[in-house]
Amino acid sequence: MRVRWLGRVPYAEAWDLQRAIAARSDDDVLLLLEHPPTITLGAHADPSHVLADPADRGVEVFHVDRGGDVTAHGPGQLVGYPIRSVGDGPHQGPRHVALVEQVVIDAVVALGVPADRVGRLPGLPGIWIDPAGGPAGQPPRKVAAVGVRTARGRTTHGFALNVTTDLSLFDGIVPCGIPDRPVTSLAAEGLTVGMAEAVDAVIAAAGRHLGVVDDVARVTDGAASGSPAPHGIPVDLRGGGRSLDRRLVRAGVDPSSGLDVAARKPDWLRVPATMGSRFAGLKRDLAADGLVTVCEEAGCPNIFECWADGTATFMINGSRCTRACAFCLVDTRRPLPLDPGEPEAVAAAVDRMGLAHAVVTCVARDDLPDGGAGAFAETVAAIRRRRPDTAVEVLISDLKGDADSLARVLEARPDVVNHNIETVARLQRAVRPSAGYARSLTVLARAASAGLTVKSGIIVGMGERAEEVVGTLADLRSVGVDIVTIGQYLRPTARHLPVARWWTPEELDELRVAGEALGFAHVQASPLTRSSYHAREAAGAAAPVPVTLGARA
Repeated sequence: MRVRWLGRVPYAEAWDLQRAIAARSDDDVLLLLEHPPTITLGAHADPSHVLADPADRGVEVFHVDRGGDVTAHGPGQLVGYPIRSVGDGPHQGPRHVALVEQVVIDAVVALGVPADRVGRLPGLPGIWIDPAGGPAGQPPRKVAAVGVRTARGRTTHGFALNVTTDLSLFDGIVPCGIPDRPVTSLAAEGLTVGMAEAVDAVIAAAGRHLGVVDDVARVTDGAASGSPAPHGIPVDLRGGGRSLDRRLVRAGVDPSSGLDVAARKPDWLRVPATMGSRFAGLKRDLAADGLVTVCEEAGCPNIFECWADGTATFMINGSRCTRACAFCLVDTRRPLPLDPGEPEAVAAAVDRMGLAHAVVTCVARDDLPDGGAGAFAETVAAIRRRRPDTAVEVLISDLKGDADSLARVLEARPDVVNHNIETVARLQRAVRPSAGYARSLTVLARAASAGLTVKSGIIVGMGERAEEVVGTLADLRSVGVDIVTIGQYLRPTARHLPVARWWTPEELDELRVAGEALGFAHVQASPLTRSSYHAREAAGAAAPVPVTLGARA
C-alpha cells in the first residue's frame, strides 16, 4: 500500500482523485488529508439532518456515494481514504469497514486514549470514546466517522478522525443521523496531539491492518499544520533566512548542501549550439510578431533540435507569471492585460513554421477568473482552423483547481494535455509553494477521464530520492497519465533552488525502465529532457482510454 499525506485538499478534488485511482488502477493507496469546511451526505442520508443553510457559514455541501448519513469535515480533522482491491464477495465490504475501524481505534489508543475507553457502539457507526459510558455518567462520544463505498471490488471513502477539529462545524447537522450522541475530538478529550502525530499513528496502524506500507509512506507536500521540523538539519537553519531556505528545511533539505551555482556541469549536460539560417530566421519572425516561446524564455537546451524537428512551444497569456516557483526563470512581475490577438498570432506562427506538433503553454495567471483557460481553448481552435493536420499539445497550469476552467480546455480537444507535477510530494511546498501534489494529480485525473492523452513531467536533482521518484511515477500512472518526462534540474540563477546533485544518464535510464514497467505508453528520461522534448514521438505512442468519474452534486 502506498500512503500519501496530501495536506489540505478541497473536497471535490479529493473525490475525483480517489475515484480516478479506484477506476484506473489496481494499486492499494491510502490518501490522508484535511478538508476545508465541508458537509457531505451519504447515498441514503436524510436531507433534514442538515439543520441550517451551510452557505450562510461558507460551507460547501456534497451528496456522495458512500454509506452513512451526514457528517462535517474541516481543518484539524484527519480524513483517510483507503482505496483497496477487496474482491466481490458479499462479506468483503463489511470486512473492509471493520479493518478501517480498527485502524482508527489503534491510532486513537496510540495517541493516548486508554484502550478500554475507545471502540465501537453496537448499532451506531463510527468510533466512540467511552462506548459503554464514561466516568461520572458521561455519554458515549463519537471521535471518528466511518463511511465507505465498495464497487467492482474497489473501495472509496473512509474515515474522519477529529484531532483538533472545531466542533462547532457539527452544530448545523445531526451528525451521522444520531441526534442524542455528542461529537468529540482528541483535543476536547484533553489530549495535546498535533496532526503530524495523528498521521504517523494512522500510518502505523494501516501497516498492520491494510497491508504493507511503502518505505516512502511519510511523504508530504508540507501543507499540514503541525508538521515537525525534519531531523538532521543544522539548528541555525530552522528559523530566519529567506523563505526558500525555510521551505527547504521543512522538506528535509539542507539548503547549504547543494552544488555551487558556478559548479562545472558534467559533459552529458553540454549541448552544442547549432544555429543555422532557419533558426535565426524563425527567431526574428517570432520577435517581430511579439510572440514568446518557452524554448527561448526558459533557456531550453534542446531548442535547436526541436525547432529543426518541427516542434516548438509557445507561451500564451503574456510572459509574466503570478507564481514564483523556486526552479523557474519566467518573469514574475505584475501581469499585463491579455492580448486578444494572441491566439491568431500563435496559429499564424505555427503555420509559417510548418510545425507538425505545436505545444502551447502559459504562465500561471491566478489573476484571471478562469486562470487563462479561455485563451488555451481559443488558441487550440485557431491552430486547427489554419493547420488542421498539426497536432496540438497544451501544457497547462493547475488553473487553481477549478473544474469548470479545466473543462473549457478539455472541450477544445487538444491532442495531448500536459500538466507537470514537477517534483515528489515531499518537495512540493519548497519547489512550488503556490501549487500542490494532490491538485496536480486531480487535474491529470480529470483530463484522463475526458478520454484525452495525458502527460506529466518530473524534474530531478532538487533533493528527491530515487524511491520517491518511482513512487511519484506510480501516482501519475494510477490516475491515467500516459506519457511522462524526467529531466535534470539546471539552476537558472543563484537566487533559485540549488542543485542537490547531478543524476547520471544511467540513473535516469533506470527511471525510464521503472516507468515503462508501470505501464506508461512513453517515458522520456535523460539529463536534458524537458516537457516538450520529443513531444511528437511521445504523442504517437499513447492511446487515451476514457473513464467516467461520475456526477458531482
